[in-house]
Amino acid sequence: MATPTTLECNLCGHRQAYIPFRPAVCEQCESQWVEAHYDYDSFKREILRGIPNRPNNLWRFQDVLPLNDPSALDLYPAGGTPLWHSNRFAPDLGHGSVYIKDERYGPTSSFKDRQAAVAVAAMNENGIREAVIASTGNAAVAYAAACARAGIKLWVFMTSLVPQEKLREAALFGAEVIRVSGNYDQTKQIASQFAQRKNLLLDRGASSIPAKESMKTIAYEIVEQLGWRAPDWYIQAVSGGLGPLGVYQGFKELFNMGLIPKVPKLAIIQSEGCAPMVNAFKAGKDIAEPVVPDTHIIILSTGDPGKAYTYLWNLTQTYGGVMESVSDLDAYSAMRALAKSEGMAVEPATSVAFAGFKKLSAQGVIGKNELTVINCTGHTFPVEKHVIGDQWAVDVYLSKDQSPAPREGLQAALENLDEKTTSVLLVDDNSDDALLIRRLLEGRKNYRVYHAKDGWEGLSIARQKLPDLIVSDLTMPGIDGFGLVEELKLDPRTKDIPVVVVSAKDITIEERNRLNGHIEALYQKGSLPTRKFVDKVINVIEDKTDEKSAH
Repeated sequence: MATPTTLECNLCGHRQAYIPFRPAVCEQCESQWVEAHYDYDSFKREILRGIPNRPNNLWRFQDVLPLNDPSALDLYPAGGTPLWHSNRFAPDLGHGSVYIKDERYGPTSSFKDRQAAVAVAAMNENGIREAVIASTGNAAVAYAAACARAGIKLWVFMTSLVPQEKLREAALFGAEVIRVSGNYDQTKQIASQFAQRKNLLLDRGASSIPAKESMKTIAYEIVEQLGWRAPDWYIQAVSGGLGPLGVYQGFKELFNMGLIPKVPKLAIIQSEGCAPMVNAFKAGKDIAEPVVPDTHIIILSTGDPGKAYTYLWNLTQTYGGVMESVSDLDAYSAMRALAKSEGMAVEPATSVAFAGFKKLSAQGVIGKNELTVINCTGHTFPVEKHVIGDQWAVDVYLSKDQSPAPREGLQAALENLDEKTTSVLLVDDNSDDALLIRRLLEGRKNYRVYHAKDGWEGLSIARQKLPDLIVSDLTMPGIDGFGLVEELKLDPRTKDIPVVVVSAKDITIEERNRLNGHIEALYQKGSLPTRKFVDKVINVIEDKTDEKSAH
């Protein structure tokens, strides 16, 4: 049992129960700086025993992760990444004690794999089968991969400024990708409203206990890999700030258990084109003012960090630290230098941290003999464009530039998105009939229409795409419409998807009884003009949508 014993507010000290997937907000003062607490005495005993018989990944530290029974789950592997000593990059700058925490060794080559592993395990444990996430790139890919393994349908909202390779990679893992023409803060807003309209779980990043807790395993691994020593500095490039917030929870827990003598100083690095945290830090403010992102490094383009900055600022005031920014050009230069000196190919978002280290070294902020760990995440772009087609994303247009969208524009976009994300699966071995229905549907509404040529293919697509409605023929080779309906109703993932059945032949009373209670409607082919049949299908979809929204 590793469920948090309590949640404690860092501002007022109020304690409250942990409830999975409820936003971690203090019931007393409404602060979001709430920390989970566990049975640390028991866990410390395990550490002193050498944590025997544990996997070499983040589940090594499952005693302090918010899951009831991790051993009962088919856990997605993440963490357990190497800590490399910098042999050339740092020594060339006069530093001999710099280590690189290489998060590229995760399932999708990002430290966000940890977040996805714990968050998706928590979803599985709590019976959640569909979720929404907004991301600047790496988190979307990590969640898409983890959800694919868990059989959870994922809606990914990303700004269209994110490199297409990132969006395409999320689509490769089966996520429904919504490409928003607007900035990241607008993307988060429309994702939140979409989740509300669909009654789906929205992953809330820094205010989600599973997401935040996952990151502290980085600190546990660093300390163990250093021989149970704490570094003097921990450096990370940030966008929204979830990563270091979670990492420092780990350092604090280790310190409070008496396993390390100090908590490291924190260096937060941002791109100059999107540095609201750095601007506030240098002005001596504990609240960051939002900025309009102006950087080519879109992964780090959160213009409004909100409360996350205040919590990070508090960490620097308590344990020491600094926030600094670097130019995109400096980041690209560090990217090349790291590749040539350490043989490590990283993406620009990671190279920002190394450029920041170089700048802080030149300023004398980080001493030549101070033991420093730099978070290294991300990878050069993959080649998914060669293995999936072109229709892998839905586009949403909010604004032509990065300015805030007017309220009426957001509402119109949401209404349009409702149509574009409504999906219909046609299961019919008669391609001509299916094509006619598809064209009529797409002519009336911006629905996404999938076609399966037989029952087995239909069952596979239904389980993968979880459509809003299935229209199935009764007589097909392989598994027929009766068998398809029965299989759909037996599967928890598909049992609530409404089904409309069409038949080319008269069906018996026994056959009607077999379908009774399992389908929304039964139509005889030819009994209605195809256009009227399509109107009936649309009515079923809209009625079911209204019914779902009411709940």
